[in-house]
Amino acid sequence: MTAHAPTFYFPAPRTQKFCAACGTPLSRRIPPEDNRMRDVCDQCGAIHYQNPRNVVGVVPVFGDRILLCRRAIEPRFGKWTLPAGFMELGETTAQGAMRETQEEAGAQIELGALYTVIDVPQADQVHFFYLAKVTSAALYPGPESSEAAFFRLEDIPWGELSFRTVSTTLRHYVDDARNGSFPIHYYDLPDVDTEQG
Repeated sequence: MTAHAPTFYFPAPRTQKFCAACGTPLSRRIPPEDNRMRDVCDQCGAIHYQNPRNVVGVVPVFGDRILLCRRAIEPRFGKWTLPAGFMELGETTAQGAMRETQEEAGAQIELGALYTVIDVPQADQVHFFYLAKVTSAALYPGPESSEAAFFRLEDIPWGELSFRTVSTTLRHYVDDARNGSFPIHYYDLPDVDTEQG
C-alpha cells in the first residue's frame, strides 16, 4: 500500500458499503415513511443518514486590504482563498471560522458579523463567511497554505481564486465597501452545468 503525503485529501464517502452498527453490507433504498434514497442495513435496521457539510471562514480585513491564503493542498492547489474549511464537531460556526483563520493564515482577528451564507447543493455543502478585523500584520501560514498576503481591493487576483463561494463573497465585499454598508448575503450557487451565460 502506498502512503500518501500529509496533504492528501480524501473526504468521507457519501455512500457507505457496510453498516457502522453491525458491519453487514448495506442496501440503497427508500425506507418506509421516508422520501429519499438511503443506505439501509437489512440486518439490524440502521438507516445511515447523510447531511450537508458546513464550510466556515472569514473575510479578514486589515485597513483597506483583504487577507488571502494560497492553497498548498488539493483541491485547487496554488489558488488564492479566504481562510476557510470544514467545521468540526463540537464547535460553532464562529469558532470554526476563527480556528480555520488561525490554521491557514496564523492571523490574529476580531470576529465580526456573519456576512455570507451560501448554499452549494451540488456539493452537499453550506458555506458561512464572517467579517473579521485583522489586528496585526504578522502572519504565520500553516501547512495548508504556501503563503498568506494582504491585497488591496483593486488588486484581488480574481482569475486565481479557488472557489466560487470565495469569489462571490469577495465581490459582495467590494460592492459593499463602496456603499459603506455590509448586510448579510444569503444565496445559492447553481451547478455550473445549469448556469446561463
